[in-house]
Amino acid sequence: MANRGNFSGRIGFILAAAGSAVGLGNIWKFPYLAGQNGGAVFLIIYLICILLLCYPVMAGEIAIGRKAGLDAYGSYQKLGGGKWGYLGIFGILAGIFILSFYNVVAGWAFGYFLHISFGDLLNEPNFGSFFGLFVNDILDLSSAKGVANSNFIFSLLFMAITALIVSQGIQKGIEAANKIMMPALYIILIGIIIYSLTLPNAIEGVKFYLIPDFSELKIQTVFEGLKQAFFSLSLGMGALITYGSYLKKEENISSSAAVISLADTSVAFLSGLMIFPLVFFLQSKTGVSEVAPAGPPLIFIVLPQIFHEMGPLLGRIVGGSFFLLVCFAALTSTISLLEVPVAYLVDQKKMKRKNVVWGLALLIFILGLPVMMSQGMIPALNKLGFYRGQDYLSFVADMCDISLTVGGCLMCGFITYRWKINSMDEEMALGNEGYMKSFVRKYLNFTIQYVCPSLLGILSILVIIDKFWGIENVF
Repeated sequence: MANRGNFSGRIGFILAAAGSAVGLGNIWKFPYLAGQNGGAVFLIIYLICILLLCYPVMAGEIAIGRKAGLDAYGSYQKLGGGKWGYLGIFGILAGIFILSFYNVVAGWAFGYFLHISFGDLLNEPNFGSFFGLFVNDILDLSSAKGVANSNFIFSLLFMAITALIVSQGIQKGIEAANKIMMPALYIILIGIIIYSLTLPNAIEGVKFYLIPDFSELKIQTVFEGLKQAFFSLSLGMGALITYGSYLKKEENISSSAAVISLADTSVAFLSGLMIFPLVFFLQSKTGVSEVAPAGPPLIFIVLPQIFHEMGPLLGRIVGGSFFLLVCFAALTSTISLLEVPVAYLVDQKKMKRKNVVWGLALLIFILGLPVMMSQGMIPALNKLGFYRGQDYLSFVADMCDISLTVGGCLMCGFITYRWKINSMDEEMALGNEGYMKSFVRKYLNFTIQYVCPSLLGILSILVIIDKFWGIENVF
């Protein structure tokens, strides 16, 4: 393990793993889902799902990685033998395809950060039209006040930044970057929250977000909470197995996993406290009563309009800070996504890290080109006939979601029937003297063997139904 590198200590590991978990979904999806599903009620469901499903799976993945001291493929093969290594390959491939579309969206955020901070985006007459043109013509090399319009360039630069960090190794690259970005992310987030709460009508947004509406407690609400909880923590694709392989034996896995889960949840929760006061401020200015949508429309259309309403100086400062926040959240995730296949090639093929990193980064960027061109540039990719008319980006993202739930379910089966739960207990006990006699041990044993596989099995089926037919047609 010494030759592979490792995290300097518990703090470095927690910040890196929390960075892997914290991503775009925390900022643009969680607040919307909470707002649409009863506010505090959804938050309670989300926390229960974290406790019942995500925390045990996370602890299991970290334990597998640290015990084997290898990449996802090597860990499953070493501990399970036979064909179990292919479970690791399954996760590695999922991570590659996730990064192929994730980097595209991260490039959009990077472009908007530059356009708002140093360009003239906030003076656009129609933010919806600007975004449509921005994602459609990926090779537009024209510029506005010196800032290029090509999201091809933005995505390429974002991938290059990701590769540069990963190429530096564990401590000097991944750990060092997360030690800067994660605290900065919280500082920016809290700063925008404080400012947003001073805006007119902000308190109405807080009420909408936090006052529970128990009429929204439906089966679909539980499904949305379960899905958001699992997908928000980067589980099922080998990232935490890989990061766990760099964790020292004296570190406490169970408490580290708890802190990582809380960190991810806190960013999601705080994002809601940031988003809804801003949205309700816009409503007071424009008279529009509809709640903001989730995903790209919220981030790239609604929020720039909000920043525009703040005035030229404050809009530039707050808007630039917000998109810098989004870039940090995306970058901490792209780093972990790239590290998963890098670790595999370094461990199994004995290839040099820097060569592997840059080669994979280029390959994954090329895989992302159809995603980039699916936003209008190529009509055939914009509406897939076999996939309910959705675009190629949505298709790839949805297939990856399905693979993660299946991967998590199989991981629980691996611990229960192949590696054995007692072996996991022995690994968990390292760095945690009282683990064997603790309630945490009993809790993890029960949830990993029974609760998690059941929930993930159900979630996998529901996700497939949702993606191909729409979950609203079932409930």
